Amino acid sequence: MWVWIAVVAIALIVLVSAAARLLGRLPDLRRAAVRLQRRQEEAMKLQAAGELLERTVLTLQQRAELAQDAVTQIKANLGR
Repeated sequence: MWVWIAVVAIALIVLVSAAARLLGRLPDLRRAAVRLQRRQEEAMKLQAAGELLERTVLTLQQRAELAQDAVTQIKANLGR
């Protein structure tokens, strides 16, 4: 009987020790989760900015092509 009580007591001590360590790390885990959430928000903002930049580059590329076509047409009209 005493052996079983000792085994249960030791198991409870180990369980409480493990739980205390885990609970001690919760603030660190919470801070890490907040940092990850901020980084995710920053990544989404950067992605949106990248998409806007991509659209701007595409527009500029189209304008450059139109300008090149206009230059080619002007040169053709001048007989070059």
